[in-house]
Amino acid sequence: MSLGDEHEASGGYGGTGQTRTRLPDTDPDAYGTPRRTPRSSSRSLVTVVGVVVLLLAAIAFANRGGGDADKSESSGNKPETAATTPSGQRPVQSKSGGIPSGFAQSQEGAESAAANYAVVLVSADILKPVRRTEIVRQVFDAGRVSELESNLDQVYDKAFLDKVGLDENGEAPKGSTYVSRTMPVGTRTTEYSGSAATVEVWCTGVFGMTGESSQNPVTNDWFTMTLRLRWTDGDWKVDSFSQKEGPAPVNGDNKVSTSDDISKAVEEFGGFTYAR
Repeated sequence: MSLGDEHEASGGYGGTGQTRTRLPDTDPDAYGTPRRTPRSSSRSLVTVVGVVVLLLAAIAFANRGGGDADKSESSGNKPETAATTPSGQRPVQSKSGGIPSGFAQSQEGAESAAANYAVVLVSADILKPVRRTEIVRQVFDAGRVSELESNLDQVYDKAFLDKVGLDENGEAPKGSTYVSRTMPVGTRTTEYSGSAATVEVWCTGVFGMTGESSQNPVTNDWFTMTLRLRWTDGDWKVDSFSQKEGPAPVNGDNKVSTSDDISKAVEEFGGFTYAR
């Protein structure tokens, strides 16, 4: 299950094995006379190769030198990157209701908050009315809670729950397990100030119902969530969020697991607290 494409939380649901055949070379001489490469071509080739090697050696030598002055000059021309790399700091010191809280008031803290909130907002718990209320009140800015509770209740109504095979309480039928687990792959901050941030979280996940009679088998998905955060009451809180498909890689040739294997994996493998 995913939240749907490009829906704001404020208004809705938030190579192939080809064989390459080498054909024989076509002789341009209609009479079949084999072409001969003159000796001068070989000597010219050796000369060219020698010049290229010397040029590459000179470039390598030049790149090794330069000292601090060269570094300072070049660094000003290189664009800064914002790849998701470990910062070495713990993302949070505490949890509330099983949800990480107490993120640092920094860009890294905002990215950690966004990653962890993405996991919660696309989880099986969000489909359970009682648990959804707890999640919304903890994750979202207090000024948005009432509106978002109402919107999400409308999105996850009885018709939606029936469609995915859950009862009115968001519970799966006996002998089945509803799976909705999200794994952030990376984060990217597009806007940041000390009190607000917009963070994109690239995610993959597994969604669906286990069970031999399931009409909604567990599949994987790739999507990107955009979360707009505000710093309030000493923590990052969600002001709004949206979702779009991808980027998605080519599916691998993995052997499909049985429904029982998926159920056991969900029960036996715990989740993570995600950090920038």
